Amino acid sequence: MYPLTFETIFKDKIWGGQKIKTVLGKDFSPLPNCGETWEVSDVEGNVSVVREGALKGKSLRELVQQYKGELVGQRVYEQYGDRFPLLIKFIDANDDLSIQVHPDDKLAEQRGSGYGKTEMWYIIQADEGARLNSGFNREVNKDEYVKAVADNTIQDLLNIEEAQAGDVFFLPAGRVHYIGKGLLLAEIQQTSDTTYRIYDFDRVDATTGQKRELHTELAVDAIDYRHYDQYKTAYERKQNESVNAVKSDYFVTNVLNFSQEVEHDYTHLDSFVVLICVSGGLTVNAPGGYSVSLKMGQCVLIPASVRNVTLVPDGDMTVLETYVP
Repeated sequence: MYPLTFETIFKDKIWGGQKIKTVLGKDFSPLPNCGETWEVSDVEGNVSVVREGALKGKSLRELVQQYKGELVGQRVYEQYGDRFPLLIKFIDANDDLSIQVHPDDKLAEQRGSGYGKTEMWYIIQADEGARLNSGFNREVNKDEYVKAVADNTIQDLLNIEEAQAGDVFFLPAGRVHYIGKGLLLAEIQQTSDTTYRIYDFDRVDATTGQKRELHTELAVDAIDYRHYDQYKTAYERKQNESVNAVKSDYFVTNVLNFSQEVEHDYTHLDSFVVLICVSGGLTVNAPGGYSVSLKMGQCVLIPASVRNVTLVPDGDMTVLETYVP
């Protein structure tokens, strides 16, 4: 086992843009745009393939089946089996995404759609005035929601936040949300592609000439209708120190903003670790003389059996460090 990098999976979207290429330096040709890149994925039909080293060409699913706890952590393997539990993406919103919601594990299982989808966003770059939606701006009940969808006034109920680089938003399953135009972000989520689209701003697909399918009835029982005082995740931004941003049942994410070499000891974890570079660049050195260089927009999966790594920044760098608690 050694630190693993994977081939990027590119997704063109009706709302996708060019920042995956112009900001992150990833060539998505021949696609006309790229809304998402899937960097570490075990979603059916979109399973990541190892890019380098002795395991080059192997799929992530094959590796979990073969190496089990050595790759993901013994406890993680006991909980999730052969399914890798996290999906890592970069998202470029050249237009507003649909207003949507994801079910939790219980509802997804009831409906035969696998697992729920709790996620988080880290804003990498934001155009001036870029905004997003997380949750409602007041307490809402089902009847109000259904009426607002029918009246096309759902936007009046939404909590809208301005977003800037470095902002973090945690979105538990059930929270209504959309990513707004002008945002480039990293997304960490459960391995699930189940989305209930509530409203799509009456867009028409240029290829089909049709509006995209909505799932307004499926969304009704998936939504958390409560109002919360704080939707943006507060965390203390510190230099040369690991800072926790998110703790959930599905993943823990720390923000590492370093300009000096640092050793990370993962002996206390019974989990893999994914490092996601969101600014600058670095080299990750592992035992056995293995090293991998990362720049903004790249990820590496540190297997659970790799107990320590050294991070060597190329100037200032910011990395998201995520694992299963």
